[in-house]
Amino acid sequence: MNKRFNVKMLAEGGMMLALAILLNTIRIYQAPNGGSVSAGSMIPILLYAIKWGFGPGIILGSIYGLMDFMFNPYFYHPLQFFLDYIIAYGVLGIAGIGHAKEGKENSFAKSVMGIIIAICGRLFSHVLSGVIFFAEYAGTQNPWIYSIIYNATYLIPELIISILVISLIWKPLRNLINNN
Repeated sequence: MNKRFNVKMLAEGGMMLALAILLNTIRIYQAPNGGSVSAGSMIPILLYAIKWGFGPGIILGSIYGLMDFMFNPYFYHPLQFFLDYIIAYGVLGIAGIGHAKEGKENSFAKSVMGIIIAICGRLFSHVLSGVIFFAEYAGTQNPWIYSIIYNATYLIPELIISILVISLIWKPLRNLINNN
């Protein structure tokens, strides 16, 4: 990697982080005990991961998780903090499996598969946190079922929004994504 490549990667990461934070302020739905459907706040992180790959995507996602905590702090336990912020957003970098190796082009289908896996990874992290730390909210219901349903109510719409928006902008962005 040369310096220019690193500077470009960092600059794009900063811009995508700022855009994700801005989009997160536009809430379509707010769940009563946490979680919300935003105006596609994960999209910049997902696109960054698709362009730059798995590792940079995980790092930027984790930084976004820290920033989300700073703006919307909900802290119960250190492990809950890691599951709900650092890990949950860090796994968005898994969308980087759609990242093409040098000389090849990013495939839309591969990128969408990466997005689905990444958001399912985020869902798993939140579900695990819900089962471990928030099981009392389930009442008589199985905590796993309760946590899956609760977290899916906002993450499935986020997944749909992300795929829809990325599919609409894929063609014009394809050249930018494929040119590092």
